[in-house]
Amino acid sequence: MTTQQTENATTIQAYLEQLPKNIEALEPSLETSRYSHDAATAKTAGNSHKPGPAVVLPATAADVQKAAKLAAELGITVVPRGAGSGLSGGATASRNQVVISTEKLNRIIEVSPLDEVAVVEPGVINAELNRHLESHGLFYAPDPASFDISSIGGNIATNAGGLRCAKYGVTRESILSLDVVLADGSLITVGHRSIKGVTGLDLTSLFVGSEGILGIVTKATVRLRPVPVARKTVSAFFDSTAEGTDGLAAITLSPVRPAAIEFFDTPSLANIDAHSGTALRERGAALILIELDGYGIGDQAADLATALSAVGGRVTVEADDDGVRLWELRRSGRGLPQDKWYIGEDIAVPKSQLAKVYAAFPALEARFGVDISAVSHAGDGNLHPLITLDKTPDDGPNPPASLLEAATELVKVALSLGGTVTGEHGVGTIKKEWAALELSRRSRELQHAIKAAIDPQQLLNPGKAI
Repeated sequence: MTTQQTENATTIQAYLEQLPKNIEALEPSLETSRYSHDAATAKTAGNSHKPGPAVVLPATAADVQKAAKLAAELGITVVPRGAGSGLSGGATASRNQVVISTEKLNRIIEVSPLDEVAVVEPGVINAELNRHLESHGLFYAPDPASFDISSIGGNIATNAGGLRCAKYGVTRESILSLDVVLADGSLITVGHRSIKGVTGLDLTSLFVGSEGILGIVTKATVRLRPVPVARKTVSAFFDSTAEGTDGLAAITLSPVRPAAIEFFDTPSLANIDAHSGTALRERGAALILIELDGYGIGDQAADLATALSAVGGRVTVEADDDGVRLWELRRSGRGLPQDKWYIGEDIAVPKSQLAKVYAAFPALEARFGVDISAVSHAGDGNLHPLITLDKTPDDGPNPPASLLEAATELVKVALSLGGTVTGEHGVGTIKKEWAALELSRRSRELQHAIKAAIDPQQLLNPGKAI
């Protein structure tokens, strides 16, 4: 152990000794190694067999304040952490850092049907909140694919999107107010309980999507919506990926506004069949999966069928059980190849440009020797490409450069079409170089200036997001 490592370990030990005894904390050990990574970095970090960071598990906002204040006094950097389901490396932590986990801040404090809001702590799991709201006839609209395991705090940190963004928007559109602990341990409230409110700068929107670099959320007032009187799943199969993207344009030009519009290209359907034992490819070479909700659902389905049939779609209004199964396949049906190198992306473009992104795949495949597929939240232009490359006996422990080069070129395609390097997963550590392709130097300087104003010691999640 180097002198610096010894000093860091001593500082961490002093922190744990000075932390109030009523606040649960875990010393660095192999048992805390799972707190050193998130879902995006689990594969590489999980093979390191190294002790993880010190972990603090506060149970109240006051506990978070005390933990953050002490870290600031000792000059220790802090990694805020939700459920660890993130896909950008935003919750990675080293042994000389302290993880403050919000997993025990998991209370649903209030549900107000007349205000159509709920007040929740950040450790509440997305799906658990909606189960709690069922008896009130309300639901929380943001719907990430990981809703069964992702926490509200993590959703706020990354401004998570998901399947229903087409109609209800991303997390930011459902957050009214936040209680946030800053790096020095102070607690502030931003936003309003009321639907409308424009006093001061919009700090709520600043904290949503800030990936833990500005503060630690301890309470959120979230906007709720009435459970629709009806929901119905509609599928439309096409004979090619290109024809399927024509179907997406037809939906936009129709009078129907679905709650969710998911698009599967040919290799994605084949992947699901191989991984889940289904036979989707027998029904077509591309699939648009749609959720309709609200009143007049029969009229909506009829208008949609007319629009999709006109461009070659084979439309089915699915039975309820079949619809549930199709949505399960969307969330968890794809498999990651264990015998290949792969990179998953999270790009977004104006939805009118989706067809051009898919059309760019063949040239990239030929240029870099890779295979590319993508499932999309097509209602808002957010693609999740999967880029794979065959392994060879000559490969070392790291993937060939051509895999990352292909991913970078695909990012450049998205940017050239007016898009972005991340639609909903965040920048974290994995996408910082790509973010530099999108953001101007002056824009990055401004973001660093905001970080410095709120966290002058650079203590919260340093090296992430910006």
